[in-house]
Amino acid sequence: MEDILELYAEPSDPLRPRVCLDEKGKELLHQTRPMEEMRAGQIAREDYEYRHNGACNLFVLYDLERGYRHISVTNQRRASDCARFLKWVVDEGYPEAKLIRVVCDNLNIHGWSCLYQTFEPKEARRIARKLEFHFTPKHASWLNMVEIEIGVLEKQCLNRRLGELAEVANEVAAWEAKRNQLGAKINWQFNCDKARVKLHKLYPSFD
Repeated sequence: MEDILELYAEPSDPLRPRVCLDEKGKELLHQTRPMEEMRAGQIAREDYEYRHNGACNLFVLYDLERGYRHISVTNQRRASDCARFLKWVVDEGYPEAKLIRVVCDNLNIHGWSCLYQTFEPKEARRIARKLEFHFTPKHASWLNMVEIEIGVLEKQCLNRRLGELAEVANEVAAWEAKRNQLGAKINWQFNCDKARVKLHKLYPSFD
């Protein structure tokens, strides 16, 4: 836990950016009947009936330094999908960085192994060299700032019926662009000193 909190407290370093990574599943639901047209200011009305159309996955990246986020919508949440997302982070998101510090939970697809399952060893090692993983403790994934960003995404964009993967991707891209334009940042205030007081039961006693 304190490893994550100390990382958050470090000063910004453009060559060693700090990013948070997590995933979010989204159920695809088709409307079975057209929604009623409403007057301005009225709440939209939709029929209770809907049709399942599978599900999709969202890889979400949040950058502490810039208040920047990037989201990739995929059909599934596989090791290969995670590996390709990490490749994007290294090659397109932060090509000038010497080392990218990644905060994530202990999901089995997180880490360097997904790279070796997806790419040739030489390519996997090239990407892995630029990534340093910081894993949240078990049952403490709330320490990952991106979970807050995902909560905002759910409330502002995903909290409605979307029936196609392409529709989800378009809506999420528009939300991402708007949030990035605003430069919206998370005001994180929890640190090691507060953790030692509020979560003192997790620390050994030396009385």
